[in-house]
Amino acid sequence: MKFSEVIGQEEAQKRLIQMVEEGHLPHAMMLCGPQGSGKLALATAFACYLLERPTANGQQVSDSTKAMLAKLEHPDLHFTYPTIKLPSMSTEHKPVSDDFAKEWHELIMESPYFTMDAWMQAMGGENQQAIITAGESDDLVRKLSLKSSQGGYKVSIIWLPERMNIECANKLLKLIEEPPQQTVFIMVCEEPDKLLETIRSRVQRIDIRRTDNEDIRQALITQRGIDEEAALRISRLANGDWLKALEALQAGAENELFLDMFITLMRLAYLRKIKDLRKWSEQMAGMGREKQKRWLSFFLRMTRENFMYNFQNEELCYMTQREEEFAKNFARFINEKNILPISDLANLAIRDIGQNANAKIVFFDFALQMIVLLVQK
Repeated sequence: MKFSEVIGQEEAQKRLIQMVEEGHLPHAMMLCGPQGSGKLALATAFACYLLERPTANGQQVSDSTKAMLAKLEHPDLHFTYPTIKLPSMSTEHKPVSDDFAKEWHELIMESPYFTMDAWMQAMGGENQQAIITAGESDDLVRKLSLKSSQGGYKVSIIWLPERMNIECANKLLKLIEEPPQQTVFIMVCEEPDKLLETIRSRVQRIDIRRTDNEDIRQALITQRGIDEEAALRISRLANGDWLKALEALQAGAENELFLDMFITLMRLAYLRKIKDLRKWSEQMAGMGREKQKRWLSFFLRMTRENFMYNFQNEELCYMTQREEEFAKNFARFINEKNILPISDLANLAIRDIGQNANAKIVFFDFALQMIVLLVQK
């Protein structure tokens, strides 16, 4: 993988390369940043950069090595990631990354931008808690104790190290304190405060910022073939998160449904059509709880966007074209008097749905209260 495949993050790329060229490469570093900023993509590209460099005796990298790196199958490149225990595994077995190497390779080769949910789905354990076990640290010690197959670096990428259990963390700490020769650890972390302080103090932290909207816009055009206007809107909606940009592309059908339900609610509430609002609440109740919560989150976003639309500053608004068309006439009904009560109402509904309250009652009450809230000026 090349740096050119990373979306944006030129500043971080330059810093990593500079550390190598100036001879200041730490043996352990931690890339920290928000989801969707491309930390794993950046770590993988940097690992390939290290493994493509000439060896200490000046030997150039062969074409076969480059081919292995292109497929992320280099013997000196090691990935560690959270795993689950499958029913087929014995009771004493501690799951390790190699148990899911095929699934990991397929996912990261498709794209180094993915969520924990996508990884859980790939492993087939959506309802479990994924961790990095002590068995993983034992496996890593064994792998890294071997001599580099190509005479250069050995690179260990650890994705989400905050998911290590305490036994694994303590063993990894010892490995970082006494690293094998020419070994580089690259941790990819989203919640560094959950790591042992002793580990955090022994790695060089590099903070990765959100991806610039312009870089996301360009990537949508060049990689996804999106037209310029749509790319601009999606990049602003993503707000620095490439994963959100991808979700916006994939979730078009659901978003259209959610927008229809939002528009219907607001029109019926404004017209005070109680019988039709009851039918609306029954339709919402038939969605299923996870979808209901997603709609309520969508409702919160749309409420916020319509409120901000009143300020007539496009830099503050993040809406699709159809959402904005509705906002032109509706936004004036969301104002300083009702924005907070409406938000509180939606958050309360999210809580009630999460606690298995009767969805018909929750959404009918929600709709009735919107009648009152919409007339506040």
